[in-house]
Amino acid sequence: MRPLLATLLLLTGLAAPPGAAPAAAQAPARARAPARAPTLAEARRFVAAAERELAALAVKRNRAEWVNENFITDDTEALAADAAKDYSVAAQRLALRARRYRGLALPAELRRKLVLLELGLSAPPPSDPAKAEELTRLQVGMQSDYGKGTYCRERAGGRECLQINQLSKILAESRDPAELLDAWQGWHRVGAPMRDRYARFVELSNEGARELGFRDLGALWRSKYEMPPDAFAREVERLWDEVRPLYLALHAYVRARLRERYGDLVPENGLIPAHLLGNMWAQEWGNIYPLVAPAGGGEAYDLTELLRRKGLDQREMVRYGERFFTSLGRGRSPGRSGSGRSS
Repeated sequence: MRPLLATLLLLTGLAAPPGAAPAAAQAPARARAPARAPTLAEARRFVAAAERELAALAVKRNRAEWVNENFITDDTEALAADAAKDYSVAAQRLALRARRYRGLALPAELRRKLVLLELGLSAPPPSDPAKAEELTRLQVGMQSDYGKGTYCRERAGGRECLQINQLSKILAESRDPAELLDAWQGWHRVGAPMRDRYARFVELSNEGARELGFRDLGALWRSKYEMPPDAFAREVERLWDEVRPLYLALHAYVRARLRERYGDLVPENGLIPAHLLGNMWAQEWGNIYPLVAPAGGGEAYDLTELLRRKGLDQREMVRYGERFFTSLGRGRSPGRSGSGRSS
């Protein structure tokens, strides 16, 4: 066995015969050829190949995500994580290769495609395969937990368990401050167990962003607006300073009207309790318009009721959206047949 092993090592170059000089001593090391400068034709070929690869991987990822979001199980979560990992790892690899063409004079469209390749991932994975897999499993796992998150409350008829759509409906329609607070607090308890996983997710995403040449993930995100990230932050601050007086006046007005409704639950000055603003994240206040509308300001409209009056079902709403894109010259959605059914 030993002579056979020695013969294999000799044949593969992993061992030298007795008395042989090391390879470095037998011949001088060959100087490494200088790196060849990239060309426009090479950049075009690279972008075309990258688009084909990412398009194929995106279809697989999107299908796995759709199944997982609609049928959340451990198995569908694992399938979605694997598909997401394959896409993210490929996108990260291509983003690193795209940097080769940064100094090359390129047509504007091609230059933009290369920039978007570098900035395409919202959570770029580290190059370490184990960390890349960990990142995608964290991301998909948190999305699944969020999707199946449930808050159960005790009611007169027994225990009632609610998910985000039902809880959001309470926030939008109820005017009972106790019920509003209970729904708001109940949903926010869903996210608390994800805290440590989210912190690790941010840590790994920052590592991936640094490998792409950004200070952290936030700098990568702020680079997507065709200006340096620090310049974008300054521009946002400038715009915020412009609208700040209007926002503060609007905030004070809404606070005063809600105080008329809810009394001392709303402070005379300062912040408005988030659960009274009609939205789980207090990000838009349209649902409380009837409570705060000025006299003569007109009535709010119910978009759902308007759609019902027109007899529009889910399929026709999809077709409305499709017609918008086809009006811009885009193709029809895949999976359409002569019967008008969409997949």
